[in-house]
Amino acid sequence: MSYPVTVTIAPEPTRVRILATQDRHDILKAVLAPTSVAHPRAAATLLEGLSLWYQQTLGVVLCADDRVPSFGSGLCDELGFGTRKLHFEVGIAEHARCRRRGRVHGGLGDFRDLRELSVGSGWLR
Repeated sequence: MSYPVTVTIAPEPTRVRILATQDRHDILKAVLAPTSVAHPRAAATLLEGLSLWYQQTLGVVLCADDRVPSFGSGLCDELGFGTRKLHFEVGIAEHARCRRRGRVHGGLGDFRDLRELSVGSGWLR
């Protein structure tokens, strides 16, 4: 049995944090450059590749924030609603639920806020 993969994406002004989980286990953590420097299809292509790797449609939680226009990532439509594609389905979480609780120095930083969203994302399926 293959457990669903959930990817939580938090675009921030200076970076993008990504946490992918499967059966409550982290399978991918990443801190990438901000969306302002990324190719317009970069996020969708990354998700398509992960979907192909796990051979399943991904549930994606996108943290919405007025400071970072998330529709530029190709994951939302012009009205701000999450998109549904062959390889992934995007749901939107308001930024208040995505805020960092504190800075952790070294490594990739603190992903507790994203982990909480991924665990409670059963509404995507």
